[in-house]
Amino acid sequence: MTTGEADRPRHGNHGCYLRIDVTSQASESERIDQQALRRFLGGSGLGTYLLLREGAAEVDPLAPEAVLAFVFSPLVGSPLTTSAKFAVVSKSPLTGRLNDSLASSRFALEGKKTGHDAILLRGKAAQPSVLLVDDDQVRVEPAEDLWGLSCPDVERSLKKRYGPDYQAAVIGPAGEQQVRYATISHDGRHAGRGGSGAVLGSKNIKAVLVRGSRRVTWSQPEELVELAKELSKKSFGPATAKYRELGTAANMLLLNRLKALPTRNFQQGSFEQAVELSPEQLGVTRTKTRTSCAACTIGCEHIYGPIDDDSKDSTGTRVEYENLFALGSLCGVGESDDVLRASRRCDELGLDTISAGGTIAFAMECVERGYWDVPWLQFGDGKALLQAIEWIGKRHDVGDMLAEGSRCLAEKIGHDSIQFAPQVKGLEIPGYEPRALQTMGLGFAVAARGADHNRSSAYEVDIAEGAQRHNLPPTAAAQAVETENRAAIMDSLILCKFLRGVFGDLYGEAAEMLQQVTGWDVDGKELEETAQRIVTAKKWFNIRAGWKPAEDTLPARFLNESLADDQQAQISKTDFQQAVRAYNQCRGWSDDGWIQTDQLEQLGIDHQPPTG
Repeated sequence: MTTGEADRPRHGNHGCYLRIDVTSQASESERIDQQALRRFLGGSGLGTYLLLREGAAEVDPLAPEAVLAFVFSPLVGSPLTTSAKFAVVSKSPLTGRLNDSLASSRFALEGKKTGHDAILLRGKAAQPSVLLVDDDQVRVEPAEDLWGLSCPDVERSLKKRYGPDYQAAVIGPAGEQQVRYATISHDGRHAGRGGSGAVLGSKNIKAVLVRGSRRVTWSQPEELVELAKELSKKSFGPATAKYRELGTAANMLLLNRLKALPTRNFQQGSFEQAVELSPEQLGVTRTKTRTSCAACTIGCEHIYGPIDDDSKDSTGTRVEYENLFALGSLCGVGESDDVLRASRRCDELGLDTISAGGTIAFAMECVERGYWDVPWLQFGDGKALLQAIEWIGKRHDVGDMLAEGSRCLAEKIGHDSIQFAPQVKGLEIPGYEPRALQTMGLGFAVAARGADHNRSSAYEVDIAEGAQRHNLPPTAAAQAVETENRAAIMDSLILCKFLRGVFGDLYGEAAEMLQQVTGWDVDGKELEETAQRIVTAKKWFNIRAGWKPAEDTLPARFLNESLADDQQAQISKTDFQQAVRAYNQCRGWSDDGWIQTDQLEQLGIDHQPPTG
């Protein structure tokens, strides 16, 4: 690659990405011009741009030609708290739509030091292998002895084999088996949703290891250090207190009280054993330690030890709200030992806990209704939950069908069970009952990734004081757009969502960060447009992948039934359809969600299909 120095970013970025064909082991560095970096930033935004550029929307996500991108950002490596993050972006094998998952770890720091703003993989290795990227040097090495190892075990093996300088992103047995919601993991953290682990497994790659020596510079280093100190100080304030004290699991009792805790496959909104699964109770019966992600001052990770001193599970289990809900209340399992064991086993196998729990809960209801002859798979049975997870990770017996996700399972079971399969666009719904939190329900329906609380945090609107959470207020569409836009900026910078309450003016303060990191003369108004561009680019990817307007909805259960334990929690189908139209209008799209060519041109999104 030859690039004029004037076209290269001066600070914060390297101005190129590394494209690797794991079939031939060939690699080449491709330029990313300054304009594209400024328009799409990094993380989810830059990843979407690169996938569109590479023509990934039109390719089967598990085919050798499919693209899997590890994407960094201008802020990675800076002193700004929570900035050690990377995005994994691909077409999802679970949804057939865009998938962007984020993880915090030293992999981001070391990956950017290879001298690239992103690393893109294509092809398929001839045998189970690991991929090593050491600055510009790329090699694929056989690793059949690592096939079958859990995520923690393979990371330990790689450390022994290659030393501590390399950082590794790995898959577990679920990724090897191409479970459609398999994760990519590093140091106990996961790029969790949408099946990126299956994409890496389809390439016969067990792990990607990175090591580098190339650092970027900062435009205003002294000012950046002072800004970082101020942001770190704010991160210790009241906006993040609940995460430090209880972690995300603090939501358990609040949502249960609001009858917004999905229970028994979304048949109820409250769970009689919620207290047993709450962090308040777990902290009484277990030891607990608190840790932080790399380059983070918040410290939201809460690791709970076993009850019995002689338990083999001596390292404890990371506890998050989504794990407790998906493997607990959603499956009707209230015994905390079973739920924590299930969560830990998902982490070891490399399974997204939300999709695992959602698919199993859906299967349990099908069994309960007599639609599927798997009599041992019953709500409330912790042993059945653990067996199902084990079989999913190995695609054994009924685990092979469960490994496909709830939408595909519904198609195979029949009986019109798709009406209560808990998914949007194929992605299982997270732990927020849409009928009790209706602006959040709108966010689920329209999100590019499918049902997603991280790309639209509209539940904050629903639980705010005085909110009309049992209705869709006239402002719902605009609020869904704004929460989605803010998420798009944070996921492209990339910063932790737990900082969102720290910023008084996210766009203005993010612009100041970018000025000091990159030297760009960006302001808050430009970043608002950037957010719209990124969300629109994601939608454009989906359109090219085959999206149709009928996808932007909720399952029939949520539009036809009220909650059994809260008759007020009922969505008007007419009002919901009107809210989707209003959302599309707020975006400047057609009423049914199509993007006009002139809007793509105005936002600087290439709407021509790739050539070659």
